[in-house]
Amino acid sequence: MVSFSMERRKWLACASALCVALSSPGQALSEDKDKPTAKQAAPVPTAIVTFQDRGGKDNKLTGAKVTDLLFAELVAKPEMYLVDREELSKVLAEHEINLSGAVNVDQAIQVGQLTGAKIIVTGSVVAVESNLYLVAKIIGTETTRVLGASVKGKTDDDLGRMVEKLADEIAETISTKSDLLIAKPVTKEDRLATLKKALGDKKRPSVVVSVKEKHVTQVVIDPAAQTELEWYAKETGFPVVDRFEGDKSDADILLVGEGFSEFGGRFGNLASVKARLEVKAIDRRTGRVLAVDRQTTVALDLTEQIAGKTALQEAAAKIAERMLPKLLDPEGDKKGKGKKK
Repeated sequence: MVSFSMERRKWLACASALCVALSSPGQALSEDKDKPTAKQAAPVPTAIVTFQDRGGKDNKLTGAKVTDLLFAELVAKPEMYLVDREELSKVLAEHEINLSGAVNVDQAIQVGQLTGAKIIVTGSVVAVESNLYLVAKIIGTETTRVLGASVKGKTDDDLGRMVEKLADEIAETISTKSDLLIAKPVTKEDRLATLKKALGDKKRPSVVVSVKEKHVTQVVIDPAAQTELEWYAKETGFPVVDRFEGDKSDADILLVGEGFSEFGGRFGNLASVKARLEVKAIDRRTGRVLAVDRQTTVALDLTEQIAGKTALQEAAAKIAERMLPKLLDPEGDKKGKGKKK
């Protein structure tokens, strides 16, 4: 009787363990299937620039084909976030930037600032006798680091297969070496400390900030960019006049601008939103424009609204870093340019 009872308990224990083993994976999968993976949680804003053709008359249109195929391959990868091709072309045309496989680091930085891309992928298609090489340059617009990826084949090989292999190499490089390509996040405290150091002990003019904001298809509840600009100005010693409660005539400089944010896509549970902010500083007494700046950023969050606010906030912080030092001695920059001429 005792022996039977012990055997029964052992059997029940084994049965329970088996049930747990069978149910746990399913439960974990159910709980995690909607959660973004590490890669999904941080898709990298990437711009693809047309590949350059090199070698032979028959190779004239291959670069454009490779670019199109590469976009199609990378856009399907959850860890990638590609800048829309039409939008990229529009931005480049507006700023008269002509890019090809020979894009340099300075151009990459400029494109990154205008489009929000943290990485630019470009390269060349090289035909040497019967061999065909697809050579990609992967440029970090924040770190200025340049990494490479390449695929070798024959001129009569399936181009689609070659591009597929190249896309895998590019995605793997970005995934495993992102620390070399993407700048580490800067804390607000560090950013403020750097800005204070740049400003020094010079007298600060008083400012009033007025930035209009909108999120495409939705009503803006609170002015994220305006608040961020006011915060940086106040924390670095600029007297800030409230645009509603204060008297604008008390301000030396007007900071005016417009910002908007727009939904980009979803990666797991995260919403990707892109924002663009434009700000100019005006001498209130003379009406002279002292400085003009713009910034495009991309942000991720669980909700579209918060992501939009975060993107505008980050854009405002970057503009504050560059613009506030220019307000201390507006004539200095002008004199400096005169000397160069």
